[in-house]
Amino acid sequence: MNKRVSFSGYFRMKSFSGFAKNQCLRPSSIVKTLPGLVGDLPFTLETGYVRIGGSDDDVQLFYYFIESEGSPKDDPLVLWISGGPGCSSIYALLYEIGPLTLNFETSTMEKPILEIVPDSLTKVASIIFLDQPAGSGFSYGKTPEAYITNDTLSAIHVYDFMKKWLVDHPKFLNNPLYLGGDSYSGIVVPMIVQEIYNGNEVGERPQINIKGYTLGNPLTDRSGDYNSRIQFAHNMALLSDAIYESTKKNCHGDYFKVDPNNSLCIHDLQVVDKEDNYMYSYAWANRRDVREALHIREEYGHTEWVQCNRTLQFYFDKKAISYTHDVHSSVGYHQRLTSKKCRALIYSGDHDMAIPYFSTLNWIESLNLSVVDDWRPWFVDDQVAGYTKKYSRGDYKLTFATVKGGGHTAPEYKHKECLSMLKMWLANDTINHVYKEMLLNKSEEDLLFRL
Repeated sequence: MNKRVSFSGYFRMKSFSGFAKNQCLRPSSIVKTLPGLVGDLPFTLETGYVRIGGSDDDVQLFYYFIESEGSPKDDPLVLWISGGPGCSSIYALLYEIGPLTLNFETSTMEKPILEIVPDSLTKVASIIFLDQPAGSGFSYGKTPEAYITNDTLSAIHVYDFMKKWLVDHPKFLNNPLYLGGDSYSGIVVPMIVQEIYNGNEVGERPQINIKGYTLGNPLTDRSGDYNSRIQFAHNMALLSDAIYESTKKNCHGDYFKVDPNNSLCIHDLQVVDKEDNYMYSYAWANRRDVREALHIREEYGHTEWVQCNRTLQFYFDKKAISYTHDVHSSVGYHQRLTSKKCRALIYSGDHDMAIPYFSTLNWIESLNLSVVDDWRPWFVDDQVAGYTKKYSRGDYKLTFATVKGGGHTAPEYKHKECLSMLKMWLANDTINHVYKEMLLNKSEEDLLFRL
């Protein structure tokens, strides 16, 4: 493979010798087998592209669709978007909620090994894993202009995708639809949900059976989320009292919009920065046989797949190359959704320093909702899995939950707990139900002993 070269910052060019020349260009295809997995897939996997935009700047959005392994006719339909922006949805499929994962003990860079996940969310829901915007995962644009986008346009594109996908899959029109995502999708998902409600109200076709949304470790308010990191690091004993007090004093409590001439503040902020690598997924997705199995279009065949496209991502200290971050807070979208008949689940790993849970709780409290169930533990296998609080206003219901020991993002660290939580919530249950059942069957002393 050749090294990637730049094309105005928008393309990541790469040659793949021997890539199938006669590859089918149908909008979608069923995948029966995948390299790295022995035998046929035990579930229905469809991959495909949906064209968004006009003929001059076509955006080709790629998706993985896994039909529910329970009752596809009745189970919820979930549209899942990864963060970044610019990160592939394969992250959620392989590391968070999907029915496949990589076996890290037996995998090598030359031969990544897949295995089946027994407790996937696809046991109770059909899931569309969407690569968006163009430049994310296997999604692409036909012109350089197609890669230039922003939060607002990205939300419009996903709404357009959902309408077109449902037209092509009419048997899912009546299934309850939930949007889901994590990290940066906390900005975009509430915007998409608002687009869907607005479209339904003005008579857009098809009418979408939207029921709610779920967000994990969501970026919501850039200033508030970022500023809370310093306090969180101090609370977790990652920063000494001396460093914390010095940073708070020199930066005047604002660590987001820093005066470039404030050298004392800048020095104090050079404390923590870390990044994860997912090299096996990179090696797997860039294999020719994997691309052929997934029916990746020949037009994409020269492009290097990356987990997250850095030209699209958000950085606090610099502008992205092709993605304009035009929405700095999605709190207003959450506020407007409180007037809808809508359910929301917001969850946070309580060890996430990227977007600390108390920052998320702060903006939820700013919505001024009524408290239905106050702060209390929730359980998985009779063990405390986190803490939860439930709110409402009219037909709007919001559940907030922490995931004990979860990082950024929670399902990767606490897979069993998060899958249990999501399944209960999708079943139109509340995760408090587990607590209430335990109250009926356990004495107060027994509960306190375990806490």
